[in-house]
Amino acid sequence: MSQSISPEELKALIDQTYKVEEEYVSLRQSYNHLQSTIEQVIEFLPNAIWIVETDGSIFLQNSQAKRLEKLFDTLHLEGEDYEMTFKERSYLIKSAQHNEKRLLSATDITEQKRKENLATMGQMAAHLSHEIRNPIGSIALLASTLMKRVKEENKPIVTEIQKSLYRIERIIKATLLFSKGVSAQKNSLRWFQIRDALMSAIGYYSYAKPIEFNFPEEDFELFGDLDLLTMLFTNFVFNAIDAIELDEEEEGEIEILHFQEGVYHTFEIYDSGIAIENKKWLFEAFKSTKERGNGLGLVLSKNIVESHGGEITLCEGDRKGFRFTLREV
Repeated sequence: MSQSISPEELKALIDQTYKVEEEYVSLRQSYNHLQSTIEQVIEFLPNAIWIVETDGSIFLQNSQAKRLEKLFDTLHLEGEDYEMTFKERSYLIKSAQHNEKRLLSATDITEQKRKENLATMGQMAAHLSHEIRNPIGSIALLASTLMKRVKEENKPIVTEIQKSLYRIERIIKATLLFSKGVSAQKNSLRWFQIRDALMSAIGYYSYAKPIEFNFPEEDFELFGDLDLLTMLFTNFVFNAIDAIELDEEEEGEIEILHFQEGVYHTFEIYDSGIAIENKKWLFEAFKSTKERGNGLGLVLSKNIVESHGGEITLCEGDRKGFRFTLREV
């Protein structure tokens, strides 16, 4: 015969069932809370994070990881840490196993790799520049002596040699400045000092087309490093000359405008040369679209402007040019 359950036993069984259910609900809530906490933690991290099941499916991921969905498809789920390139970006991939889950992270190290490459290239360029500077100095001295002794009809040849040496010296100076960094030694100076140095530099620069140079005629005071500011303006003007040389027109024009706004001097430099290509490379070292470019002119120009408390931008509009500011004090 089956044994009947007393009301007290039935009540105890029901209470036990409720207790088990409450514990299950509490455990489920704790699990959900834990999962929510994990989601918040990985979302806070700056790199892409995936928590992966043993079958390779994604258990959890943060928003950075969701944006790199295609990258995840290329990852090795097991193995040592490694670096990889994906869509022109560099990533450091790290992997760790915990119980039945695997944690994967992808950190964007593109900027770090770029700086490392630039440092290496800068060191190599600086070493080569030092090696080149000595024979260039000897050639320049010999060319100067030759200019005094050569026949009048041969002097233009010597002049071209001197202009070529001037270009090489500018490249060496820019390379060494880039390798050690820009540090402005500021003093009170006048615009005419820069303009005179600029016109003298133009006289050493080779170009074939007639070019009209329109520079500010009024003199005004500036506060900065004369050598660096002279390099700044010559970089822009020489870039403009090169652009005009490549243009189909028979002549060209370069104009520098100046106006003052508060504590800032603002300069705009326009030219009638060919349009700028690959704007994303404008301030990238060792990258140039010019046949005669070394990829340092605009990088150094940006550094010089920033060392004088200013900013530099590409002019947007009908005229092609650049705008930059220099702080007055």
